[in-house]
Order: sequence, then structure tokens, then C-alpha cells
Amino acid sequence: MSAPTPLRVLVCGTNFGRFYAEAVHRRPGYVLAGVLSRGSHASRSYAESLGVPWYTDPADLPDNIDAACVAVSSSISGGQGTELARTLMDRGIHVLQEHPVHLTELTDNLRHARRRGVQYRLNTHYPHVAPVRTFVDAARRLVARQRPLFLDAATPIHLMHPLVDILGQAMGTLRPWRFADPAPLPAGIGPQPFRSLHGVFAGAPLTLRVHHQLDPSDRDNHALHWHRIALGTEGGVLTLADTHGPVLWSPRLHIGRDADRRFVLDGPGTGALGLGTTAVSGGTGSFRTVFSDLWPEAIGHALDGLRDAIAVGGDALRAGQYDLAVCRIWTDLAARLGPPEIVRPGTPLPLAASEVLTGPERPAHDTVAPCPGQAEASGTRDDTVPVPGEPGTTGSAQSADPAAYSPSAEFFDLVAAEHTATASAPAIAALLADADLSWGPVVDIGAGTGLVTEAVARARPDAEIIACEPSVGMRAVLTSRVFSDEDLRTRVTVTADAAPDLDLPDRIGAVLLCGVLGHLGADERARLWRRLSERLAPGGLVIVELMQFERPSTLPETRLATAVAGRRRYEWSFGGRPDEAEDGVMRLHSTWRVHRDGDPRPERVVHDSYRWEPFGLKDVVAESGLTARTLPTRTGAPPLAVLTRTPAVSETPAVRRTRTAADSVGGLPASFSTDS
Repeated sequence: MSAPTPLRVLVCGTNFGRFYAEAVHRRPGYVLAGVLSRGSHASRSYAESLGVPWYTDPADLPDNIDAACVAVSSSISGGQGTELARTLMDRGIHVLQEHPVHLTELTDNLRHARRRGVQYRLNTHYPHVAPVRTFVDAARRLVARQRPLFLDAATPIHLMHPLVDILGQAMGTLRPWRFADPAPLPAGIGPQPFRSLHGVFAGAPLTLRVHHQLDPSDRDNHALHWHRIALGTEGGVLTLADTHGPVLWSPRLHIGRDADRRFVLDGPGTGALGLGTTAVSGGTGSFRTVFSDLWPEAIGHALDGLRDAIAVGGDALRAGQYDLAVCRIWTDLAARLGPPEIVRPGTPLPLAASEVLTGPERPAHDTVAPCPGQAEASGTRDDTVPVPGEPGTTGSAQSADPAAYSPSAEFFDLVAAEHTATASAPAIAALLADADLSWGPVVDIGAGTGLVTEAVARARPDAEIIACEPSVGMRAVLTSRVFSDEDLRTRVTVTADAAPDLDLPDRIGAVLLCGVLGHLGADERARLWRRLSERLAPGGLVIVELMQFERPSTLPETRLATAVAGRRRYEWSFGGRPDEAEDGVMRLHSTWRVHRDGDPRPERVVHDSYRWEPFGLKDVVAESGLTARTLPTRTGAPPLAVLTRTPAVSETPAVRRTRTAADSVGGLPASFSTDS
């Protein structure tokens, strides 16, 4: 059976239209047939960079275009997008139009599509964003189990239309709905950014808070926040923390009481006290990842809906009744709120988490280890959906960053196990086999899933090991590995600590830093080296694994590994480029695709994006003040080195034995699969 013919898609507009073009360009089943714009030099250059035709007049379009994405403002925003959409429909072209569109225009567009025998869809965009879809899926399962008790939602005024759509999809219906006018503001209190109103949505009580201020020339940049939604039932509260994630599940707190009205904290009936106070689904990626991954993927999802409608055919007006109902609710809310206050604020000063959060609750860096066997990280999203009441959804948010690397944790050992077994683990085990570890424990900083930790424990049955891993997902695998082995349980202590401010013992025999240092800034590395130096044994060892480049470079996305488990095939791709906003830093991108039973289209795609400061071993030596020598390892593996204090000061017989063992390591197998 031959593959279906790709849909030839025209993209209209090159502002937000760039995200549409990227979606069409990267998504299977579509071909970018050209760009239509008003004629600016930037638009022409953009079309040339994509290698597609550039048009300025719909009359010049060829006859082989199947569908068009109209990312041009409609009349409600002062543009000609609706007129363009109808012109394209007149030519028999199916249309996906970016919101917002006035209710009257939407009705007329659907009728026009019916007359022309084409399909028309309005794209409210944000319901298609992956974390929102995660929230919607979980909400549908939740309301199927328990009656909704309340909805609490917040939105900027210009994203209120998508909010209504998100709520409708989450609840599975829009009706019954009814709203009261917003509460009046007290006199003489000055400008108020928010207006609040109450009502009923899908039969559930709704409280809606709207940021009722707008900069007409720059709406997105001056919104105080984006979508935030909480859906409550007797079992707990499901929360969309932000349009771009994460999704939270907070079980209901309920504690039994005895005859004297005291809390019953132990014994029969107290199993629910073991529930985590909040479980997190998905990570929190960077804004760069929102633009590079989340938004194009969301538009691709919306395009799939248009393609399915084209395949089915039928009456566009009948199919658009839900969209019309969403638009009516949005229109009613807008009329009750009245025109927003026009503001033109100055440029805001965004703050990093490190400037606000301190101590053990400070999030880890927005980073992910760039190759298997490297540990500290933070993912952008996970397709895992929290299902209230089902296993696996009651984890707590206790560590510094409970979402860090959890998106990729499920895949990590699929390729990391072989990499570790053929590269870092044999070299490290041989080095430590004869090392003097009597001074203190081995501290594995960024232990990941514990592959190297386990190798060290096997090489040194007498060693105590402290395995530090801040990622909730990675630490879960690490803890399971330790708990399942009686020997490891007696010698390995697992902590949630993150560098550089982790809790260190007073005396340390050896340190492992595999894939960690590039995730830290220069000041953080200096603090870590200072703290390690104060505790490291006179003949102590510091083992460092680095990256394979010493300066920011462009790395084309490349599929590096595949693995098969049961009826699923997993593909891992990796790429990177210099960070445009920060000198000397790279943004690395990792993607996992999960395929079902040979299907070429993945059923899940998980993206990570992370920050890495590239440098070489000479920089590590300069920063640490230690002497370094490389360890022989498999060809193509990341550089591995051991650092010691200067031999003239501290080379004892034990150190010499260690160095001799290190220098004799070799003959490692070279079998890490690159694309099987």
C-alpha cells in the first residue's frame, strides 16, 4: 500500500507564520508549497532561506496548493486575514486560520467554506500545546471519575478565547454556561490589573480572573502571566501551572480522627497519608524551547485536524458548531468585561529562578546531560499524563527540581547502559580498584540512574558511596537499583543534592563528576572546587567526564542511537548550537521518538533543551588547581580524566599505585550502537 500523498501547504504571513512554516517543514505528511506575504524584504529572504516560492498576490498562486495557513491578523486585530482566507477558499484551497476572529466573521467563513466545498478551521493554538493537551487528557479522566466541584482560571485578555476552548475540551462540554458581570472595583484605589467574574461553565462553578490591560502594539510581551487553570474534585486538584507546563496533581488532604477528635496518623485506614502532596507531569523548558519545539508541534497537531477533516469531507459549517459556541462564550465574556485598559509599559526585567529561590528548593539548571552516562539535567516536557487515582501519580515534589530530567529518565538506560559498560565504567573501575579509599567515601555527583555508581561498588566491595542526584526521575531509577541489591543497600547512600551546594562529608576519598561541570557556571564551579579541595584526601582522586568539544559549535541534529523494547522502537537524536544570548555557552537539544510496531510516525516525541558551557581539560586544571591525566577509553567516547593534587606535594605510594593502574587501563570494546 502506497503512502498517502503529502498535503501541499501555503503559509500566509511571516511573523507568527514562521511557526506555521516550521511546523509544515518538519511534520511528516506535509510539503511547504510557498510563502505568501505583503512583500517585505525580510519575508522574501525568509522564503529563500526555506527554499520555497514567495508570493505577494493570491492571483499568482499555482493550482496545486491543497491547504493554506492564514497567520495574518483578522479585522478584529486590524488586519485582512479574513478576506485573504475567503479569497483562498474561492480557489478551492482548504484554510486553517489563526485566532482571534470575530463571531460574525467566523460564521461567515464557515458558510463560505460550505458554499465552496472546502474545509475551514479556526486555530486557537494553545489547546494544541503539549502541556495543555496533557492537562486536557488528565481532566477528562478526572471528570469521568468524580464530579467537578470548581474551576478556577486566569488569563490575559488577549488569550481569553483560547482559554474558553481549553476549558471546553477539558470538561468535555461547554454547556450549561452562564456568567455574572464582574465585581465592581472600589472607588479611589487606582488602576487594577485584574478583573474577576463568577459563573457556571459546563455545569461547574467558575471563577475567572482576567489581566484586563493591553499594550495594542505588543500584547504577548506585557501579559503578567499566561493561562493558569485549576480543576477541583473531592479527590484533589488538577492544575495547569502555565500554558507551557507543568501539570500538577494535588490529592485531597483528608485525615481520620479518633474518638477524641485527634488525627489518626498510623495504623489501618492511613494509607492515603503516603500520597505525595503534589505530583508533577512534565518539565519546565526554556522560552527558546517554546518557540523551537512546543509551538511548531502544536501547529502541526492543528494541521492534522484540518487534514483529517479534508479526508472525511462534509459540511464545514456543521463541523464548526463547537468553534462557534466557543466564540459565543468568548464574546459574552468580552462584552461583560468591557474594553481593557490600554497600557504601554517599559521593557520588563525577567528574573532567573536563581535570583528568587534559594536553599534546597532552588531549581537545578535548565540543562540535560548531552550523552548517555552524563547526569544532571532538566527536561522540557514529558508525555506522561497524571491519572488521578492510578499508580505512578502520587510522587511528591521534595527535591530541588522534581521535574529535572524526568522526561528522559524512562529512556536513559536504553542506550546509557551500553555506553557506560563499554566506556566510562571499565576505566573508572580499573582506576579505583587499587586506590586508597580509607580517608572517606566515594561521592558520585550527578549519579543519574546509578550505572557508574554500581560499577564502582562492584570494583570496590569495601567502599562507601554517596550518590547525589537532584532529578526526581533519574533518582527513582537510582534508588530502585540500590534497593534491589542487598550489597548496594548496605553501602550506597542516595541523596537529592545538586552541585555546587550539595551536602558533603567532612572527608572524601574520591569524587565522580561525569557530565556535570558544563551545567554549572564559572562561579558555581569555583565554589564546588573550593569545597571539594577542603575535604579531599591527600591522595584523593577526582574523575571528570567532559564533552567532545571545547568551544561553542554548531552540531546538526543527528540520530545517535536506536533501541527496541517489546513492541516499541526508541530513537535518540541530538544537536546543538551556540547560545545567541550568552557568550561561551551552547544550547543542546535532545529528542526521543517512540514508535509503535514499525509505524514510521512516532506515537510520542519528548524534547529536551539545555545549557552547556564547553571547555577542555586544561580549563578544568586551571579552575581546580589539580593535576590531570587522561584515562584511556573507547574511541569516540567523551573525554575522561583523573585529577589529583600535584605529585610533588602529595604523591604517596597509594597514589603511585593508583596512577600505575590508571595508565595500564586499555583494550575496551567499541560497541556503542549509533544507528541499529
